[in-house]
Amino acid sequence: MSDYDNILDIKNLAIEYSSDDDVVKAVNNVNITIPKGKTLGLVGETGAGKTTTALSVLNLIPEPQGKVISGEVILAGEDVLSMKEKRLLEIRGDKVAMIFQDPMTSLNPIKTVGEQIAEGIRIHSKLNKKDAAVRAREMLELVGIPGDRILEYPHQFSGGMKQRVVIAIALACKPDLLIADEPTTALDVTIQAQVLKLINELKQSYDMSMLMITHDLGIVAEVCDEVSIMYAGRIIEHGSLEDIFDNKLHPYTKGLFDSLPNIEDRRSELKPIKGLMPDPTDLPSGCAFHPRCDFARPECSTQQPKGRKLSETHYIECHLHNENTENEHGGTAE
Repeated sequence: MSDYDNILDIKNLAIEYSSDDDVVKAVNNVNITIPKGKTLGLVGETGAGKTTTALSVLNLIPEPQGKVISGEVILAGEDVLSMKEKRLLEIRGDKVAMIFQDPMTSLNPIKTVGEQIAEGIRIHSKLNKKDAAVRAREMLELVGIPGDRILEYPHQFSGGMKQRVVIAIALACKPDLLIADEPTTALDVTIQAQVLKLINELKQSYDMSMLMITHDLGIVAEVCDEVSIMYAGRIIEHGSLEDIFDNKLHPYTKGLFDSLPNIEDRRSELKPIKGLMPDPTDLPSGCAFHPRCDFARPECSTQQPKGRKLSETHYIECHLHNENTENEHGGTAE
């Protein structure tokens, strides 16, 4: 990992899903960079395009409905989208691994958890069956499950333990990049905290980079270094934790934070974002957020805002913060 600075560079990525009647514009000109050893939080509502973006990193966009229209996905210096199938099989689970959203459906019900952990180890580490089983036991213990349970089947584990098994599978070959797609959604609050703590500890001990997909800003604050806010298939604001939590500028980003309860003032009312996510088969013209935005101007409905870097770390797509507009602090949004 010494000949490149970023573990992941997604450049101008556009992905569509086609049916007989409609075309779903799932990802629209997305750019994402993850430096080595860093964690990026990809945040947005359901349907924003987060999971589709993640699947592109493994070149797992379902065909023939799904199609990459344009862009590059550079993983550890190689373009994933132009790889042959043989090379893709080599990198999946080795250079990049994914923790899927629902542990209940991620595991094979007719194979023991030990077999499922050992499978990737045997493929990528070239170990024999016995040595792979020993390694699988070690991985199970690493995620807090007794090693002698490697002979048990998924139905014998609770939801939280299944998620730990999925984490063990993902980390078995020490990938350079871990993609975690809402890894705590199906778990209760207590188990969520345990799983997040585990992922964070293992990431640090393995010196991995991570893409954390979530709609939970609390998770972002706990595990991420940088944040990308996604809406209708676009990155509309990106920044460091400080940029997004303390100096958020896009009306949608502000709306996400205003939707959170204030534990210091229990009498305060929530301020939900009005309306719903747009239909991806019929996106609004101009800025896709303008029908829900309290600050929309005439140009918002007709022109797609250009992306602008406000600082080395802070990026935004919004007509309110273009070069000719003063921001809320009274100066130009430099």
